[in-house]
Amino acid sequence: MYDLKKYCIFSAQYLPNIGGVERYTYYIAKKIVEAGDKATIVTSYRKGEPIHEIKDGIEIYRVPCFSLMNGRFPVLKPCSNLIKIKRSLELKEFDLVIVNTRFYLHSLYGMRFAKKNKIKCITIEHGTSHLTFNNKYLDKLEHIYEHVITFFDKFYCRDYYGVSQACCEWSGHFGIKSKGVLYNAVDIREIEALMEEPVTDYKSEYDIHEDDVVISYTGRLLREKGIPQLLEVVKNLKYDKRILLFLAGDGPLDDVVRLVVEECNDGVRKNKIIPLGRIDFPHVAALLKITDIFCLPSDSEGFPTSVLEAAAAKCFIITTHNGGAKELLKGKEYGIIMPDNRIQTLEDSISLALKDEAYRKGAVEKTYEALKREFTFDATFGKIREIADSAGN
Repeated sequence: MYDLKKYCIFSAQYLPNIGGVERYTYYIAKKIVEAGDKATIVTSYRKGEPIHEIKDGIEIYRVPCFSLMNGRFPVLKPCSNLIKIKRSLELKEFDLVIVNTRFYLHSLYGMRFAKKNKIKCITIEHGTSHLTFNNKYLDKLEHIYEHVITFFDKFYCRDYYGVSQACCEWSGHFGIKSKGVLYNAVDIREIEALMEEPVTDYKSEYDIHEDDVVISYTGRLLREKGIPQLLEVVKNLKYDKRILLFLAGDGPLDDVVRLVVEECNDGVRKNKIIPLGRIDFPHVAALLKITDIFCLPSDSEGFPTSVLEAAAAKCFIITTHNGGAKELLKGKEYGIIMPDNRIQTLEDSISLALKDEAYRKGAVEKTYEALKREFTFDATFGKIREIADSAGN
């Protein structure tokens, strides 16, 4: 007889918000449901969404919160709805509580819930550096805050994992000895199915010719993602073919992007920059289908989902050594891992990829095979199920 397990996942951010943690949470919950188990997600309330719903077989509770930093940092709001949700959760008799990320008050709430109700709890690290506001005084305060909240985290939760080995190493900065890696991953079959029947044809929509080279970036438009450097390089890069840079995402640099787009797309320059704004995942897959080079010149990452998606779509990848991408791109024959995201480094890397198409094709195939072998949610959920099984022992 199958031993049904009940999982509660605390994730401060969740779909339809687009990001790596959000998609990781969704796919783990999806695998839980596919296995015949029960998945409950506790996340932050967003305007226009229900407090409670069941979607795709996943039960979702959205706790009231104050939305700080344009939604990047939700803070729990004490109120009657929060009390009602807590009582509902306490009735469910969970086997395992999973906390995604360590530094939200929402995360600490999940750890306390698990300890109070004597439920095994694991916390999964998704980052490899402190958060940044690009302000040295605010960054200093953030560093202090993160160390303080982690001090309390360690009282309520003893078992920590990372979505990459790099994340586990970063946890050591806070005196945490991680118990292992629960790799970030992608659903390759889903991405390939979306690419076979794309929801839109970007080639036709933007009059892309066979000789053009498409570079794409997907994610939030943040300074720490290396967006200013990427814009500067593509705007001024000299190459015998036209280069089109697609930016899929929004964020604090929307106005910066708009100004560079106006400057670059002046009818004189050959290269073009095309901001798509925030798009859903089917449109991301359609974009990756026409992408030659995927570029993520980020200052800090855990194990970027966007890189895994690009690998599944067979795009050549350029990214930095920060985070877990180097655990997929294990050498230069898999792609380009840059030592930093300075303008000159990025220009040299893109130029290298542009001039050697055979190199790009060989790297794409190697990366795709590595992805299939090691980075699937089936494998990650298998490890989580083992943790849940051991909880009762």
